[in-house]
Amino acid sequence: MISDEIKYHLLSLLEKDPHLSQRDMAKAMGISLGKVNYCLKALVEKGVIKAKNFYHNSNKFSYSYYLTTKGVQEKTTVTFRFLKQKIKEYEVLKNEIENIKADASILNAAKHHNDSVKN
Repeated sequence: MISDEIKYHLLSLLEKDPHLSQRDMAKAMGISLGKVNYCLKALVEKGVIKAKNFYHNSNKFSYSYYLTTKGVQEKTTVTFRFLKQKIKEYEVLKNEIENIKADASILNAAKHHNDSVKN
């Protein structure tokens, strides 16, 4: 199963540039080439994207990946799910930062109190 994060980033990349190589996708996403290949194959099998091969030069061929109608719908669904997940992570992180700030404030006050007692 492909995570929403990977699916979102992959579909976004393909929507912007269907001619990206798998190597470029892997580099842009910070994941392995094998993982990109696996994900693309899975998305093609599910009908989310369509792969079209074309000849890059006389010795090699490449693919272009296009979002199908189902792919556009999938990207919309994944985008909202991924956004909801990131908002939740943000809220948790925001609360953690507030707790750390409160702890730092208490420690700072205690430090100043100790410094003034010593002097």
